[in-house]
Amino acid sequence: MKTHRLWDIFCTVIDNHGDLGVCWRLTRQLLAQGQSVRLWVDDASALSWMAPEAQVLPKLQVLPWAAASQIEVLQGLMPADVWIEGFGCTLPEAFVAHGVATHAQQPAWINLEYLSAEDWVPRLHKMPSPVMSGPAKGWTKTFFYPGFTEDTGGLLRETDLLDRQQRFDRAAWRQKHAPGLAPNGLLISLFCYEPAALPQLLTQLVGTPHHLLVTPGRPLAAVQHALASMPAHPHWSALPYTDQNGFDEMLWACDLNFVRGEDSLVRALWAGQPFIWHIYPQDDNAHHDKLEAFLEWMQAPESLRKAHRVWNGIEAGPWPALDAETLQIWSQNTQTKRHQLSGQTDLVTQLIKFIG
Repeated sequence: MKTHRLWDIFCTVIDNHGDLGVCWRLTRQLLAQGQSVRLWVDDASALSWMAPEAQVLPKLQVLPWAAASQIEVLQGLMPADVWIEGFGCTLPEAFVAHGVATHAQQPAWINLEYLSAEDWVPRLHKMPSPVMSGPAKGWTKTFFYPGFTEDTGGLLRETDLLDRQQRFDRAAWRQKHAPGLAPNGLLISLFCYEPAALPQLLTQLVGTPHHLLVTPGRPLAAVQHALASMPAHPHWSALPYTDQNGFDEMLWACDLNFVRGEDSLVRALWAGQPFIWHIYPQDDNAHHDKLEAFLEWMQAPESLRKAHRVWNGIEAGPWPALDAETLQIWSQNTQTKRHQLSGQTDLVTQLIKFIG
C-alpha cells in the first residue's frame, strides 16, 4: 500500500485567519505524517506571521492560485494523488483539464467542508458527488465533513499536542504578557469580529482586576472603537501577530478565551479553558442554528448558552457575571468535551485512511 502521497490543497481567502488558518494546520499535519503538499492560495500574505517556516519546509510548495491556470506551470509539476477543495472552493478549470489529460487515474478529489455540529453532517460525510460537466465530467468528488462525533471526519489535532501543552510554562507566559495582573485577576483573550455586546463586556471589566489581551486586526479595531466612547477603561493590552503555536499558547495561558470562526474554536476546545465562540455571521442568520447545534453538542450549561447568544447578538443582555463559580462550571464543561474528543480519530488520520 502506498503511504506517501502528494496532496494539492486549494484555499481561497475570505478571512485569512480562518480559511488559511485551517488549510495551514491541515498542511502542517500532513507534512508531519510524511506527506508532500502543494498549497495553492489566492492570498498567502498572512503566512508571513502565521507560518514563517512555510518557505523552508521540505515536501512543501506554496503556490499562487493564479498559477493553477498557467499551463507552463502545470506542465512542470508532478501529478498529485489527492486534490483538496478547502471549504468547497472551485478548482480552476485549467488545472482540472490538465489533471484529466495527465493523470493515469483520477486522483482522490475531496471537498473539505466547513465544521458544524448540525445533525445532517454525519449523513453527508463521505457522500460521493459525480462531476456532471466540464473537463472532469464522469469523475467523482467526495464530501468530507469535519465534526465533533465519531460518524464525522473529526477535528484537526497534532500528534504532539498534549505533550506541548504539558511542557508549556503558563506562569512565565502570563508574567510576560500581563506582568501587572493581580493574583485574583482573570486573564482574558479576545479574538472576535465586531460583536454588539463588546461594549457590555468592556464596561463590566472596568474597575476589576481582570486584564484583557486583544489580538490584532479586527478585534483591536473593535476595542479601540468601543473605548472611544467610554469614560473609564478596563485593564487591557494589544498583542502582536503570532504564529499558530503562539496562538495556542495564548489560549492555554488565559482563564477565559473569546474565539471566532472555525480554527480558533477547535483550538479553544483543545486548550480546555472556558471559551465563548463568535460564530461567523451569515446574512440569512443560518449561523444561529449552527451555534445552537454546537451548544447542544457541548451540553452547555444555561449560563454559557446565554453568554454565547448575547455575544452573537441573538439575545439582548444582560451579560453573565464572570465570577469564579461560573467559570468553574464552564471549565468543567469544556474539559469534559475535550476528553470526549481526545478519544476520537483526528481529521488527518481519517483523510489518509480514506484515501487508502
